[in-house]
Parts: sequence; structure tokens; C-alpha cells
Amino acid sequence: MRKAIIIITAIGVGFGGLAQARQASTASSVQYRWRDAQGLAHYSDSLSSDAIANGYDVVNSQGLVMRHVDRPLSPAERVAAKKLADEAAARKREDEQRQREDQQMLAAYPDEASFVAAQKDELSSIDQQITTTRASLGTQEKALTDLLDRAGELERAKQPVPKFLSDKIAAQRDVVGAQRAMLDRLQASYVNTQLKNESQLAHYRQLKAQLQQADGNPEP
Repeated sequence: MRKAIIIITAIGVGFGGLAQARQASTASSVQYRWRDAQGLAHYSDSLSSDAIANGYDVVNSQGLVMRHVDRPLSPAERVAAKKLADEAAARKREDEQRQREDQQMLAAYPDEASFVAAQKDELSSIDQQITTTRASLGTQEKALTDLLDRAGELERAKQPVPKFLSDKIAAQRDVVGAQRAMLDRLQASYVNTQLKNESQLAHYRQLKAQLQQADGNPEP
């Protein structure tokens, strides 16, 4: 029994030694490869400062690359890399946002007729605001004309124009100017919305065509 235990122990020790030998052999077979400024390849069993400075590959005994480690970046390179990474992240966010908007648009308007109807409603709303603003501008312009007529009558009668009337005329001119500016903005908005609608409709049609192709039902 004791001999059996000794034999088993010896076998265990033998296997342990074999495993350690294999590990040592594997460790010794790993090399570091890097290239210098002239592009010449160098190999070493230990990681040198030159390898770290130039970037290196960890290769096995067959010369296969197990891992690559880039050289450290300079401060300027780190700044440039961060800028590129930030720009790429921003583009990704924009693409994801655009995809979400496209999905929402397709969900809200299952067919082109409903999409075009919504566009017409938007233009109609702006047109109503233009009509209301134009009418208000006419009223304000008439009020300004009345005030100017009163001031003109006083001047023709060689009478001074009271300060309250002058102030009222100035205030009314500001009101008229604001109304005219609003009307200009609404009219520009109407034109810009028309252009936007044309672009969005083309994009909508493109998305619908892509969906139909994906479903295997291309448009005739």
C-alpha cells in the first residue's frame, strides 16, 4: 500500500514537473517584435524600451501575432485622436437620431397621402397666420395714418404738436414696424416650408421604396 502511494506521488510529481516545463517552454517561446524608424524588424525575449516606444507585436514560436500594442501617443496626437473620436461619436449620434426620426415619420404616416396632407396642413397654418398678420398690419397702419393726419392738421394750423401725440406716433410706428417684420418672417417661413416639404417628400418616398424592396415587393 505504501509503495502504491509512493508511486502515485511520484507520478503526480512527474506530471507537475512536465506541466511546469511546458509552461516554461511556452513562456520562452513568446517573443516581442517591433520595427525601428528605418522599418527594420527586431525580436527580443524581453520587452525593451525601444519596443515600447515604437509599438510591438507579441508573437509565438510559429511567428504568429498573438497581440499588438500600439506605441504611446504624444500629447498632440492624443488631442487629435480625441477630436476624431468625438467627431465620430457625434456623427453616430446624428445617424441614430436621423434613424429614429425616420422611423417615427413612417409610423405616423403609413402612406404618402397622409404625409402630403400633413404637409398641406402645415402650409395652411402658416398661410392663416400671414392673413391674420396682414390684416392686423393694415389696422395698425391706418391708426398710424390717423395720428399723422392729426399732427399734420395742427402743424397746418400753426399749432404745436403735443408731446403725447408725438410719443403716440413714435410708439405706433414701432408697432407697425414690428407687424411688417412679422409678416416678412411668416412669408419667408412659408417659402422655406415649401422647400422643406419637397425635400422631405422625396426622402419619404425613398424610405418607402427601401421598405418595399426589403419586403420583396418592389414598386412597379
